[in-house]
Amino acid sequence: MQCLDSLDCRQTFLLFSQQIPSQNLGFVDSKATTLDLDIAGRDYVIHQSPTILNRPGSTTGAVVWKITPLVANWLAAPGSPLWTTGVLSSSSSVLELGCGISGLLGLVLAPSVARYTLTDQSYVARLVEKNIDENSPLGKPRHSGTNSQKRKGNSSTIQSKTDLRFVPLDWELDEVTASLTGNETVKSFDVVVACDCIYNDTLIQPLVQTCADVCRLRSSDESVADRPTVCLVAQQLRDPEIFEAWIKEFSGHFRVWRIPDNALSEELRSNPGFVIHLGILQDARETRNGS
Repeated sequence: MQCLDSLDCRQTFLLFSQQIPSQNLGFVDSKATTLDLDIAGRDYVIHQSPTILNRPGSTTGAVVWKITPLVANWLAAPGSPLWTTGVLSSSSSVLELGCGISGLLGLVLAPSVARYTLTDQSYVARLVEKNIDENSPLGKPRHSGTNSQKRKGNSSTIQSKTDLRFVPLDWELDEVTASLTGNETVKSFDVVVACDCIYNDTLIQPLVQTCADVCRLRSSDESVADRPTVCLVAQQLRDPEIFEAWIKEFSGHFRVWRIPDNALSEELRSNPGFVIHLGILQDARETRNGS
């Protein structure tokens, strides 16, 4: 992966010079109240709210976006570069920003990591908690037989090892603290994830600042301070000006790499409108020199 220069507009040009298919803004189905999704061999029934989406002044987190199931499948695969490089492991703590009502990434990943914290504004709380409760952190595995007692036993075993929780977090109003981990002995996160949160230029600065604040928790966590928090940002390309504003702001705080196509899943590669970047927080000197 090649590190990107914060002032290099070639990244925007190259991405938007591709023929990007219309994704109809990117909803999976903006009219359905429930979605049946198959992720990494498990079935999930996700509740969403077209009513909240269509209210005046509503936010987009009320429904599932197309990139989310694709990223969930990619992250769940053992061959994903985050697993093969050790960025993610069974001991990882993960924080997601702007999870929306589905909590889908957390539902898929939580059984494979030590703890997963979903965050978003408080209006999503009821539905995201309903999705967690009804799907359980492991979803519904496919079975060829009909032994319901065996299915129930397997579910209990895996669920007991899973730590998945939702915490309200407003990027503009709330302070980022170690309490987000939900564990007094854990002071920081290994990975912070933002999936399709970049669509409004007024939210770019608060989002990037929140990403940076989460990553800075690492410096006070003595046991793992030598291993920086990795920030993963997945997004659908819509507006070149929005993307360029984000990459410039993000590169002002982070060293940035784009995941190359050959490291993505076939589903993501076949959708040129979707991109994934990784960021590692710059040190104080790098940030000052870049400003």
